[in-house]
Amino acid sequence: MYKKRNSNKKRSQSNFAKLSIFQPNKYKFKKSCPLSIKGAPVVDYKNIKLLKKYTSENGKILPSRITNVSQKKQRELSLSIKRARNLALI
Repeated sequence: MYKKRNSNKKRSQSNFAKLSIFQPNKYKFKKSCPLSIKGAPVVDYKNIKLLKKYTSENGKILPSRITNVSQKKQRELSLSIKRARNLALI
């Protein structure tokens, strides 16, 4: 007379639950460093055009998470920007 409910079966999720913003992102892609690829310009304190791309309007050095620069190249960039500031090139 009573219907038995199968409590062992998983309930299907709605589309809303599948598209939730709280679920982890499955599609991660690797960002490539624009200064490490073939034919990239050399990071130097005399290359003012390149250094201005990696500084803000106020003259601050942009972080690597924004510019997608590798750690090694970020260190070179920051050193060359500081040198250019000291020589009043920037």
